[in-house]
Amino acid sequence: MRLLQFGDSMLPVGAFSFSNGLESAVQRGFVHDPDSLERFVRTATRQSATTDGIALLEAFRGAQENDPARIAQADHAVFNRKLNEEMRTMTVRMGRKLAEMAVKVLNASAVGDWLNAIKRGETPGTYPVGQALVFSALGLNERDAFAVHQYGLASMMLGASLRLMKLDYLDAQAILYRINGEAEAAYERATNRSLDDMASFSPLIDVLAAAHVRATIRLFMN
Repeated sequence: MRLLQFGDSMLPVGAFSFSNGLESAVQRGFVHDPDSLERFVRTATRQSATTDGIALLEAFRGAQENDPARIAQADHAVFNRKLNEEMRTMTVRMGRKLAEMAVKVLNASAVGDWLNAIKRGETPGTYPVGQALVFSALGLNERDAFAVHQYGLASMMLGASLRLMKLDYLDAQAILYRINGEAEAAYERATNRSLDDMASFSPLIDVLAAAHVRATIRLFMN
């Protein structure tokens, strides 16, 4: 039940306000049908697995060992690898909202300590690290936390796609189903990697996200 609640795409942490670069991709014609949408979302989830996903696992293990320094290091690693302002804004706003909700709902001391560190400016407060701390506080495992992060990203983008382009909602669900099927293999690739291994190469997504800052018509914050 806890996995269902905290893995719900409608969790009130602000995901509805973001598209993870999809809006620019649609506006500029890179995404224009179900096939191009699926390729774009798959690229984003693969990028996430080799960056945010690794940091999430590191932060989860830090939480299990009650090691705030390890958690903070993972937090900074996520933030420092967001190349543009909007992506940084997305991860810290959602991270802080998740922390505030977890403190209210769970009364989790580890999450409360992290939230206080965010308020003091000692750590950025990124969303993947927040998920790691919440799932650790819930007594769930790191595999579940990783899966929820991957699912949430794909779900966010596909939810945005229904507002950005002509798309059958059944097609969106079929895409989500296929992409979710890759999460297990992504976890196996990430589980033994360190923060130094965090890396991705998807320049089109980075360029589109940067271009979005100057867009005159926008539905989403990124």
